[in-house]
Amino acid sequence: MSETKTPATRPWRRRILRGLGALCGALLLVGGVLLADAWNAMGTSADGARLERMKESPRWGGEGFVNPMPMVEPELMEATARWLEGGDHRTPESPPPIERRARADFEAAPEGGLRITWLGHSTMLVELDGHTLLTDPIWGERSSPSSWLGPKRFHAPPLPLEELPELTAVLISHDHYDHLDTPTIEALEARAPRYLVPLGVGAHLEYWGVDPARITEVDWWDEVEIDGLRLVSTPARHFSGRTGFDKDATLWTSWAMIGPEHRVYFCGDTGYFHGFREIGERLGPFDATMLEVGAYNQLWRDVHLGPEQAVRAHGDLRGEVMLPVHWGTFDLALHAWTEPPERLRLAAEREGVRVAIPRPGQSVLPSSPPDVARWWPTQPVQTADEAPVVASHLDERALGAAAVMH
Repeated sequence: MSETKTPATRPWRRRILRGLGALCGALLLVGGVLLADAWNAMGTSADGARLERMKESPRWGGEGFVNPMPMVEPELMEATARWLEGGDHRTPESPPPIERRARADFEAAPEGGLRITWLGHSTMLVELDGHTLLTDPIWGERSSPSSWLGPKRFHAPPLPLEELPELTAVLISHDHYDHLDTPTIEALEARAPRYLVPLGVGAHLEYWGVDPARITEVDWWDEVEIDGLRLVSTPARHFSGRTGFDKDATLWTSWAMIGPEHRVYFCGDTGYFHGFREIGERLGPFDATMLEVGAYNQLWRDVHLGPEQAVRAHGDLRGEVMLPVHWGTFDLALHAWTEPPERLRLAAEREGVRVAIPRPGQSVLPSSPPDVARWWPTQPVQTADEAPVVASHLDERALGAAAVMH
């Protein structure tokens, strides 16, 4: 009897199979390492009594929180293509100048009772009527769940975290990585005696080891009183999420900080919306507003203000002095990194708004703000006419042709 012989696998086919196997193994290994690196930073989801309280909120829409106005979602393919295409001057050629600070700089009470120090991006140290507040602290190297990948800082933190003065509370606006930074939360430890956060965000903090007794979760218009200081959670037009599968699972907010003598407003992240006027009417006028001016684009017009709409919001809020935030620290958009302050200067001058544009680490006394001096390099930028950012679903008849400035 003759035996049936199986043809031998050709050598080139074996090599391809081995190569594909090795490639798949390498990809799985790299993916596993990246996932392990990011796992802790992604946080966790709310459950139990926390989730039940969230569902009782008027902002809850069944599957997550909803905005006060309809949103235009960006076309994912177009936004991705534009992002990959990149833009000019999105990052500085060398680290921007900073003003290095230490705890001793904050030992004496500020003249007049109000001092605001920009520590980069949306991290503000607010000294108000004997209290010291810290907003959206990020000392981490990257705005990302990964220690290897993601937008990297342009400059070092101007104030070392261990040099922070004694804090009254830390205010968080929402759970995006550039506002809720895991390494910073873990490093703050007892330096943060109390966290005030929007609904659902407390689950992340507890997951990272923060004592639940130090966490207060709030809905819009909730107030927390601390020794004569009122901290009011106010509406915003944005979204939340840390994993790609948890969009709007936690609330986002802005903050009004109201002392016996002074009051300031911090927007967190937001697009332009009608709510600014209500906030200004109910809680203003504000000695200072801290409004985001970076990471804007018409593709995502409803989640970030841009300089011109920030000036408009300042008027709605009845603000005296405006300080720009959310720019100059991370590359999170398509515009040149120096574009926000250039457009802000023009918009503020046009509308007669007093604006202070500190360098990272610089303090501002709203009662006597410094003149605007360009500390960033002169570079080509797009103007508001060339790259406008205008939020959707605005009733121009209701808003009027121009915001009233105070």
